[in-house]
Amino acid sequence: MDIAKKVGENLKFARTAKGITQKQIAAELKKYQSDYSEYETGRIQLDYEKIVYLCKRFDITPNDLFGFD
Repeated sequence: MDIAKKVGENLKFARTAKGITQKQIAAELKKYQSDYSEYETGRIQLDYEKIVYLCKRFDITPNDLFGFD
C-alpha cells in the first residue's frame, strides 16, 4: 500500500472517530469537501501545515497519521 493511501485511511478513521464530517473539516481548511475527500483517498498528498493542523485537530500524532508504531 502506498503511503498516501495509508495516510488517507488513517485520516478518515481519526475524523470519523471525532464525529466530524468531511464538509466541516474542509470548511476549517478553507477547501471544498470534494478537495478534502481527495486527501482521504490518497489522490492528493497533505502539505506540512495541514499535517500539523489535522493532527492537532483530531488529537493524533504524526506517527498515528502515517501508521508508524
